[in-house]
Amino acid sequence: EKNKEEEEEEERVLVSEKSWRPCPQTRRRLRGCLRWVKQQLFRVGEDWYFLFVLGVLMATISFVMDQLVFRLYEAHRWLYQEVGDILVLKYLSWTMYPTALAAFSTGFSQSITPHSGGSGIPELKTILTGVVLEDYLAIQNFGAKVVGLTCTLACGSTVFLGKVGPFVHLSAMAAAYLGKMRTSVTGEYENKFKQNEMLVAAQAVGVATVFGAPISGVLFSIEVMSSHFAVRDYWRGFFAASCGAFMFRLLAVFNSEQGKAGDSELKMDFPFDLHETFFFVVLGVVCGLLGCLYLFCQRWLLAAVKENWLTAKLLATDKPIYSVLVVLLLASITFPPGLGQLMASRLTMKEYLTSLFDNRTWGLLALNVSSVADPPSSRDLWQDWCHPSTTIFGTLAFFLMMKFWMLILATTLPLPAGYFMPIFIYGAAIGRLLGETLALIFPRGLRWEGDPHPIIPCGYALAGAAAFSGSVTHSLSTALLVCEATGHLDHVLPVVLAVLVANSITQKHQPSFYDGTIIVKKLPYLPRIRSRHMASYRVVVEEFMERRVVALAKGDGFEEVLAALDASADAEYPVVESTGLPTLVGSISRTQLVTFLQSHKHPQAPPGEKVKGGWGGGGLSNPPHPKKAAFPLKNDHVTFHKLATVGTLGDSCTIEPIMLQLSPWTSLHQAHHLFELLKLQRIFVTCSGELVGAVSRVEVR
Repeated sequence: EKNKEEEEEEERVLVSEKSWRPCPQTRRRLRGCLRWVKQQLFRVGEDWYFLFVLGVLMATISFVMDQLVFRLYEAHRWLYQEVGDILVLKYLSWTMYPTALAAFSTGFSQSITPHSGGSGIPELKTILTGVVLEDYLAIQNFGAKVVGLTCTLACGSTVFLGKVGPFVHLSAMAAAYLGKMRTSVTGEYENKFKQNEMLVAAQAVGVATVFGAPISGVLFSIEVMSSHFAVRDYWRGFFAASCGAFMFRLLAVFNSEQGKAGDSELKMDFPFDLHETFFFVVLGVVCGLLGCLYLFCQRWLLAAVKENWLTAKLLATDKPIYSVLVVLLLASITFPPGLGQLMASRLTMKEYLTSLFDNRTWGLLALNVSSVADPPSSRDLWQDWCHPSTTIFGTLAFFLMMKFWMLILATTLPLPAGYFMPIFIYGAAIGRLLGETLALIFPRGLRWEGDPHPIIPCGYALAGAAAFSGSVTHSLSTALLVCEATGHLDHVLPVVLAVLVANSITQKHQPSFYDGTIIVKKLPYLPRIRSRHMASYRVVVEEFMERRVVALAKGDGFEEVLAALDASADAEYPVVESTGLPTLVGSISRTQLVTFLQSHKHPQAPPGEKVKGGWGGGGLSNPPHPKKAAFPLKNDHVTFHKLATVGTLGDSCTIEPIMLQLSPWTSLHQAHHLFELLKLQRIFVTCSGELVGAVSRVEVR
C-alpha cells in the first residue's frame, strides 16, 4: 500500500510539472517542425553534412594553427634580433626558445596521453586493417596533439619537422567523434562500416587541408593508408577534401595570403627540352638510392634508440629531457653565425620551399649580386643560400649532407610531428642542386642549334621533391601533389617520370617510411608480400597454419567449456558436430561461453569477463597464442569425459555459422588478400568439412 501511495504521489508531481509548463501546443508544434526539418535534411543522406563539417573544421584548425605558428616564430626572430651583437645572448636566444617549446610539447602531450607522439599514420594504418588500438582515436588525444604540434612547428626549421602526418591523425580523431555524434543525432546503432567510411574520408581531409590540394590529397591518402580501397568511399574523400581545401584557401585569401606551397611563377613556352628527360631519369635514380639509404638509416636509428640503455631509459621515464638534449644539439648546429650560415637556417619551412621553387637561376643571380650581408628583410630568400666563403653549390651540398642525419635524428623525438614536409624539402634541394649544376654546364640549354632554351632549375626542384618524398612513402601521387600545391603544371611529365624511377628502386629494396615505423613499433599490421617470385605462389596454408586449435563440440558441457576458456584467450572458438566427427558447424564467442558458465550453479563458475573485439567483425583478437589445449584433429586419438548434466552448448548457446573457410591447399597470396580485403583476424581451415587448423595474422606474418 505504501508503494502504491508513493507511485501515485510521483504521478501527481509529474502531471503538475507538465501542466505548469507554458504553451504546450506551441512546444508540440515546434517539436513537430524540428522533426520535419530533420527528415528533409537527412533525405539526401546525413553523410554530406558530417563530411562538410569535417572538412571545414579541419581547414579552420589548420589555418589557425598556421597563424599561431607564424606569430610564435616571428617572436623568436624578434628576440634573436633584439639581443644585439652579443654572441652568447644570440646563441641562448636561438637555442633556448625551440628547446623550451619542444620540452613543453613533449611534456604536455605525453602527460595527457602517451599515444600523441609521432605522426600517427602507422597506427591509423593498423586501425584501418580492422585492429582496435585503444585510445588512439580518443578525443583527449585530439587536444594534446593540437597543442603539441603547434609548439613543434613553432620550433621552425631548427627541428625540421612538418604537420602532414599529425593532421591526418587529427582528422581521423575528429571523424571518429563526428561519427559518434551522428549516431546520437540519427538514433542509429554504431556501425563499424560507417566508422571506416568516415576514417577513409578523414585521411584525404588531413592532406588536403595542409597543402590545399584535394585531388592529390585523396590519391595520396589511398596510396599511403590503404592496401585495398572501396570505390564507394571515393566520393566521400573527394567531397570532404574539396570542402577542406576550399575553406583553407578561402581563409588564406581573407588573410591576404595565396595559400600555396610555392609562390613563384613558372609560365614559359618551353618549360623543358626533350633532351632533359635523361637528366630527370638520373634525378629519379639519385632520389631512389638516397631514399633507400634514408629508410635504412632511419629504421636502424629508431631500433638503436630503443635498445641503448641510456636513450631507452630517457624515453621510458624522462621523455622531455630526451627532447631537450636532441633539440639543443640540432639548434646548436643550425646557429646562424656558426654552421647555420651554410644551411640557410634562418628560413622557415615555407620559406625553404619558396626559395627552392624559385624560377630564377641562382648561378646567374649570384654573379650580379652586390652584397650578401644585407638584413633579411631587404633581401631575396635565395640570398640566404649564398655565402662569401662558398658558392650556392657548396651550401646546397652542405645542407643535404647535414640535414640527412639531422632529419633522421629528429624522427626519434617523442613529440607530435610530421615527417612528410621535411623529406619534401630535402628532395627539392636535391633537384635544385642538380638543376643549378646543369644550368652552369649548359648555359644555353641542351640544344646546339636554333634558339636557346635555358635549363630551369625550378623544374628539377619540383621533380626532386616529388621523387624523394614519393620514394620514401612509396607513393606516386606526390607527382600530382607537387604540381597541384604549387600551381606548376608544365613539368608534370618529367616529374611523373622521376617519381616512377625513384619508386621502382625504393619499393624493391626497402619498406616505406610508415611500414618501417610499424615494424620497429611491432604494431599488429599485416605487411605486404614483397616477393613476386613464382616459388612464393607455391606456399600453401598447410605449411604455416596452427594445427592444434582449442575447439568445442555441440554436446560439451560445463567442464569442457571451462577447460577451453582456461586453455586459450581467444575471442572466438570453433564448434564441431561431435567429438568423433570434427565437422565444423560454426563458431561461438567467448562472451557467450562466459554467460553459459555463469548460468550453471557451480563453484568454479567464473565472474563476468570483459572481452575486447571479435574475429570476423574487425575487433582486436589476441594474436600471440598462449598455451593451447589440443583438440582431436584427424588421425588423433583423445578420450572425452562427458558430463551427466543437462544443458549443452548446442541447447543453450547460439552457434554462429562460418561464412568463410580456407582449404589446406589455399595459397599464401590468396590468404593474404583475404585478410587484407575483409579485415579478418582469424580464419578456420577445413578439409572435407572437418576442422584441421586455423590461420591468424600471426601465422600469415
